[in-house]
This record gives sequence, C-alpha cells and structure tokens, in this order.
Amino acid sequence: MTEPLAITWPPAPIRTERLVLRQSEAQDRAAFIELFASPEVGTYVGGPRPRAELERAVPEVPGRRPGFFVIDADGAMIGMITLDRRAAGRLGHVRPEGGEAELGYMFLPEAWGHGYAAEACTAALDWFAGAHPGEPVVLCTQTANDRALRLATKLGFTEVEKFQEYGAEQWFGVWPGSRRPALPEEAG
Repeated sequence: MTEPLAITWPPAPIRTERLVLRQSEAQDRAAFIELFASPEVGTYVGGPRPRAELERAVPEVPGRRPGFFVIDADGAMIGMITLDRRAAGRLGHVRPEGGEAELGYMFLPEAWGHGYAAEACTAALDWFAGAHPGEPVVLCTQTANDRALRLATKLGFTEVEKFQEYGAEQWFGVWPGSRRPALPEEAG
C-alpha cells in the first residue's frame, strides 16, 4: 500500500469550469462500486472486481483519506483522483529514495471522451503544485492504454522509462511540479 501525502486534509473543494474535486461522501458509495466493478475501467488495472465482493467490502464512506479526490459533475461522482506516495519497492522512480507523489485516476465509462479527466487532473496537479512547490509528480500506466498515454502527454508528463510490471509493459513519466507561466521573453 502506498503512503498518503503529508498534507492538511481535506482541502476546500476545488472547482473547475464543469467539475468539483471534493472529499468523498456516503452518497458516492454506489458510484465507487460501479467504478471498480466495470469491465471497461478494469481493462488496464487488473480487471473488474466482483460486485458482490464490493458490496461487502466498500465502506459507507469510501475513499476518505489524504490525497483522495472524488470528481463530481452536476452533483454526482463520475470518477476519482489519487495523489499517493509511490512505494520505494516498486519499479520506476525519479528520486533514489523513491516516495514520489504519484497521480492516479479512474472515471466511469459514461464520463469518458468529454475532457473531464484532463480538466480534473490539471486542477489536482495545480493544487498539488501549490501545496508542494517544485515537487515532481509521477504517473505510471500500461503502454497499451492509449487514452492514458495521450492524457499524460497533454498534462505535461514526460517519459522517464518503460519497464515490465504486472505482466505488461508500463510507461513511467514525470511532471515537473510547477505550472509557472512563460515569461514574455520565453514566449513564442
């Protein structure tokens, strides 16, 4: 299990043009079960989990911990974002000691293709950059997951390496940890 970030939690809800990143609530439980039971969502994360198992295991208020955001659109959960410390024993690091912040996300299939992932991840990364200035964020996904690779590039992650893990080739990238706007002399 990855360690949570050392941050004051929860932050105030983060609002974007269409979304709210917030702490989980009891009303989100059914959406969590749907998310983890979905065959589409499970394609690149080890497969779906049995719904009956999830009904027994998912707590009344799931995901209540530092670094865990529910993505809310129009009052309903459509996905989640996590920012956790990458375990030192795993492959893929940008620091010798490991423990980098790692971005993870999952969205319900009906939320795919609307730009919600880019909007929500950008907001979470910007919040993180404010809370931990200059600290890099890493992301790891299967190279077969074309959508995740496009999103990683769109968010500004750059490839560090590829390796085999969980029986598949993984893409490992880093986000520089700041969103400093270009100075006039740096622009175009």
